Amino acid sequence: MDRTGTPLPTRTVVVTGAGSGIGRACARLLVERGDAVGLVDRDRRALREVADELAHAGERVATAEVDVADGFALREARDELAERLPGPVDAVVAGAGTMAGGAFAAGVPGEWADMIDSNLTGMLQTAQTFVRDLALAAAEGRSDLVVVGAIAGTAGFPRFAVYSAVEAAVGQLARTLRAELGVQGIRVHQVQPGVTGTRLGSAMSDRAARREWSALHRDVPPVDPTAVARAVLFGLDQPPHVTVTDMVVLPTRQDAALPTVQGTPEPAHRRWSLR
Repeated sequence: MDRTGTPLPTRTVVVTGAGSGIGRACARLLVERGDAVGLVDRDRRALREVADELAHAGERVATAEVDVADGFALREARDELAERLPGPVDAVVAGAGTMAGGAFAAGVPGEWADMIDSNLTGMLQTAQTFVRDLALAAAEGRSDLVVVGAIAGTAGFPRFAVYSAVEAAVGQLARTLRAELGVQGIRVHQVQPGVTGTRLGSAMSDRAARREWSALHRDVPPVDPTAVARAVLFGLDQPPHVTVTDMVVLPTRQDAALPTVQGTPEPAHRRWSLR
């Protein structure tokens, strides 16, 4: 319900990266309130787990196993979801992504390529694949594209040069799409989480980066993915003429991360910001 107690219209939302973390939390909250959700992920096992968890929603939930960086496969998935979901898509939460860290001089180009493919190319493919659906939805009411980025895109974090650069590109994409699509009535929101309790970063090949990642999570209690998901829903629930442009969701103890935008030194164990 909105602030006046009026029931909110049911939405049909596609969530990428729905198998874990923030995407999974978004899917849960959307289903709980009666929305229809298309779950998209490249991890078959994770996708099956979340689908089983939400099986009580019946036909309001549909899945598509696909790598969002593969534009052709994503378009096929879009068509399959359109046939299986009970209504036309009027919102997309683009949350698929990965992260690698380590000293730049010793970086692994293959890991850079994976981040670029998943986080940036995947975002481009997702937005383009569903932009026509969102344009049609805008003509009928609310229409939303939610870009899940990371605060690393606006601050400098040592040993995360490539990840930060990719997330900066994601942020600029959100800003320019907002300018281009807003005139059609499509709202583009960006959510930038700080340290969040997800699996992101757990498979990094750089051992030193993994150790520091673990130390950070001990020193700074992470935000629960559900808290970030609530920020996503806050943007979705605004009146059609209102866009929440940028939402930064940080753990309270991560306040030392933001001054890096102005170049202020910070403790070594607080130099990370994860999605």
